[in-house]
Order: sequence, then C-alpha cells, then structure tokens
Amino acid sequence: MAIKMKTEVTLRAEACCPSHSRADIAIRDLRFAIDEPVARGGTNAGPTPTDTALAALIGCTNVIGHKCADALGVDIGDLDIDAQCIFDRRGVTLEEEIAIPFRRIELTVRSHGPADEAALQRVASEVRKYCPLSKLFTAAGTEIVEIWQKAP
Repeated sequence: MAIKMKTEVTLRAEACCPSHSRADIAIRDLRFAIDEPVARGGTNAGPTPTDTALAALIGCTNVIGHKCADALGVDIGDLDIDAQCIFDRRGVTLEEEIAIPFRRIELTVRSHGPADEAALQRVASEVRKYCPLSKLFTAAGTEIVEIWQKAP
C-alpha cells in the first residue's frame, strides 16, 4: 500500500520582534534573524526582508532544479546560483506605492554536472513550471530571466 502525500499543507513561522527592524524568526526547529543594516537603524543581525526573499528564490531554484533534473534523468551535479535584482526602493522608503518592487531578477545557474546545454535547458524549462518562489515573483509582475549554463 503506497502512502499518499498531502497535496496541501500549512506552513508555520513565528517571530519575536525586539525592535523596529529586527525579527527573530522560528520555523520548525530553526531560528534566524531578519534585520536591517546599521545604516538603516538595524543591528545587521541577518539579511533584510527583501534580501531574504531573493535568497529564498535561489534556494527554491536549487531544490526544484534538482527534483526536475532527477525526474528527467539529467545529472546537473552541484549548482552555483547568482541573483541580481533590480529593486524599486520607493515603496520601502515610503516615497510612493510601488506595484512591482522587484522589477527584474536575473538568475545565473551554473551546473557542475555532466549535463549538456540542451539538457540544462530542459531542466530550466521544468523549473519555471514548478518553482513556487519563481511563480510568486512572476505572478507579482517581476520579470525573471534565468540563464542555465555549464560551470567553467
């Protein structure tokens, strides 16, 4: 008898926010800080909320990339992923409401595995279908450019 996985789950996180800029987050058995740099009145105890969102996209691209590669029978090996984001700060500075604060994100994904360029592009195509963070950004109007390539 096969065990059927749930199709919907509830994600939970808790935070204690000891200052205007810092949130000490608890998720599962993990604890970490989200904070602003000293120059913006924080204590620099962790990444900013916007940095955290960008990092989440990198992490999700890695996880879903490997799942898609496995499903396709493609060995992508370890990945290096760089992200560059054009971020409109007018919203966070309260200058004006911004509909699309993360305007453009460019992800460069470098594979250290034996997969050739064609196989990497098949994996990339699947990642775009399944990565929840990529879908979240895209649905919010962010242009995402993914460049998948073999590592030098």
